[in-house]
Amino acid sequence: MSLKESLPAELKDALRAGNKDKLAVLRLILSAVNYAEIEQQKILDDPGIHAVIAKMAKQRRESIEAFKAGNRQDLVDKEQTELEILESYLPRQLSRDEITAEAKKVIAEVGANKPQDMGKVMGKLTPLLRGKADGKEVAVVVTELLRQ
Repeated sequence: MSLKESLPAELKDALRAGNKDKLAVLRLILSAVNYAEIEQQKILDDPGIHAVIAKMAKQRRESIEAFKAGNRQDLVDKEQTELEILESYLPRQLSRDEITAEAKKVIAEVGANKPQDMGKVMGKLTPLLRGKADGKEVAVVVTELLRQ
């Protein structure tokens, strides 16, 4: 069953169970997916839906940082709850070691050996890890490897 089919079913389950947090997040996901489909003028497949959810999760992480800086623990807790629910719909994220292994493969393949080659490496690595790892984390790993 695809995400497109399972999300409305889970929305109904959350409504029946009275799980207000999950219900609100599922409504946000469905709305964002619908908006993305209208914007792109095509029906999204699972990777497309994962990209929308990943974007929403990134927004939550940024909001959490901003709310922590503003000393708003109530909003931090709310955003953290939403983030946990969003992450449950994303594929498992790669660990730093797994990212490093992939980056080393691509660096060897491209023949990169200095920090100026980062664009070449990221150009090949980004499509491989899209949805599986945070882009910032990948960039940090590649920068570290190229500086060695």
